[in-house]
Amino acid sequence: MISDSIRAVILGVVEGVTEFLPVSSTGHLLLAERFFDLGEGNFWKSFAVLIQLGAILAIVALYFGKLWRVALGMFSNPDDRRFVIGVLVAFLPAAVIGAAAGGYIKSYLFNPWVVCFSLIVGGAILLWVDQLDLEPHKHDATTFPLPMYLKIGFAQCLAMIPGVSRSGASIVAAMLLGADKRAAAEFSFFLAIPTMLGAFVYDLYKSRADMTADHLGIVAIGFVVSFVTAIIVVKTFLNYVTRHGFTLFAWWRVIVGTIGLIALALGR
Repeated sequence: MISDSIRAVILGVVEGVTEFLPVSSTGHLLLAERFFDLGEGNFWKSFAVLIQLGAILAIVALYFGKLWRVALGMFSNPDDRRFVIGVLVAFLPAAVIGAAAGGYIKSYLFNPWVVCFSLIVGGAILLWVDQLDLEPHKHDATTFPLPMYLKIGFAQCLAMIPGVSRSGASIVAAMLLGADKRAAAEFSFFLAIPTMLGAFVYDLYKSRADMTADHLGIVAIGFVVSFVTAIIVVKTFLNYVTRHGFTLFAWWRVIVGTIGLIALALGR
């Protein structure tokens, strides 16, 4: 029997590794619950959302200088103000659709079969996009046009289907709209801040009555592990995709999804 502390460490690593890669953190956490007896029960479902705060703070730490400059300049600098508006515009579709259909999505789509199929389909799309002869003309995530921010926001909503990947959907959309790989990845990081923070606050409010001192300790472990892991992954990921693209992550999705389908078909 795995102790709660070890379980928290494992899930924290899964969250930190997969949150900003185009492989779906939610999908991997659901598969971990299904096949390895990790995270079953209402508390652990909330835990998976609550430890996202660690991954969010990893982005804030890595981009603190840029974010602080934007925060100071958004009332006086038109470029900084437009970027803040752009992030909010991109966040808006997920906020509206999530509030309206979140319960339905969790009730009917959060199952391992959907995750596995989504991983495979998403992997195929990543392979396709990676092989396109795109000519990027947007090289700075803070200067995309407002309509482009909105389109990326709508694309991000596809990630409400577990296994699709929030970062994957936003990165693919940004690249198809003219961003280079690094700028697309960086904007997916910035967009994650309000998106994941909103999910964190909402889930914390819903589960506040169930939180005990022991639960808070377990969440703290997962939080720290996801924070440290996410910092390492984000720094490595940006350099890797700039040079090599997304093929590795596409094949990872296909392999994990295929193995998952085989296991489900065998009754695991």
